[in-house]
Amino acid sequence: MTLTDESPAPPAPGGETTTRAGPLRGVRIVELAAIGPAPFAGMVLADLGADVLRVDRPGAPRAFAAWHRELDRGRRRVELDLKTPGGRARLLELAAGADVLVEGFRPGVMERLGAGPGECLRRNPALVYARMTGWGQDGPLAHSPGHDINYLALSGALHAIGPAEGPPLPPLNLLGDFAGGGMFLVAGVLAALLERTRTGLGQVVDAAIVDGTGALLGMLTAMAAAGQWRPERGANLLDGGAPFYRCYRCADGRYVAVGALEDRFYAALLDGLGLRPADLPDRDDTANWAMLAQKFADRFATRERDEWAARFARTDACVTPVLSVAEAAEHPHQRARNAGPGVPAPRLSRTPPGLHHPGSSFG
Repeated sequence: MTLTDESPAPPAPGGETTTRAGPLRGVRIVELAAIGPAPFAGMVLADLGADVLRVDRPGAPRAFAAWHRELDRGRRRVELDLKTPGGRARLLELAAGADVLVEGFRPGVMERLGAGPGECLRRNPALVYARMTGWGQDGPLAHSPGHDINYLALSGALHAIGPAEGPPLPPLNLLGDFAGGGMFLVAGVLAALLERTRTGLGQVVDAAIVDGTGALLGMLTAMAAAGQWRPERGANLLDGGAPFYRCYRCADGRYVAVGALEDRFYAALLDGLGLRPADLPDRDDTANWAMLAQKFADRFATRERDEWAARFARTDACVTPVLSVAEAAEHPHQRARNAGPGVPAPRLSRTPPGLHHPGSSFG
């Protein structure tokens, strides 16, 4: 067994309590190494002050280690061969001294290792046993492989994203892995920890990307039920169909984002574009959207992106430049708040989350 620090951090679960700052100070978490949403959840919990110990397989390089460098921050790591009796026994010891165990294997894997929720909760009834999968612990697809794009496809979310005349487009892996998956896992862990303060008992958290993504679709399905959302892509208020809620190409080939939903914001948009409301058709009639979009596109094409950004900077038009990740890091607002990738969120006034160094590659 090898223990390695990735950043200044407290001892492993079962030892002394953490000296980290943050609202989860003193919470001890064992995280089995995985990819995507599970390490993202571990990162958020570590940022909030939890003592997170990641269990890695010995010897073998971790899949996508370079991609996960940022997600791995704030951890301590231990190497355990869970295929050996000694490795499994040590994992059970760690779970017995932990508040939370996080695993992202396919259903049944932990049970076959002898470290499923039944065994762990028998040893530690207060343990929150958090499970992260794509399809969930049961159901016809529970044991099938998949990735973010597959979970979005079956949840109904992917169908709604993309251009009107093109195929659906995956929104990176933000919506499935991190929003529908990792953040719902974090919410489940925090809810279970809170409930434990009343009962003293842990429980199993079954977080599935397809479930979380489906939950995020609540407002869209309500709009559809009210007759305010059409199944066609690019024909609705929030999917790029509305001319006042979409992106436009500028003279330099870059883009601005327009979000002028409310009347006063729409008025400011027209004013900034130099258009008179009396010369334009009713924006509430979707039959006029194509013509309005063309007029707006023609105007935005006359200036470069940053010129439009400066023109709209002190207005209520809700027009912003579409920045690259590198540009966003240098934007005055981001710099003023020290915001962006690598900075914990949300911010808490009395017990702020800690800022930890990114994890290093291992193995």
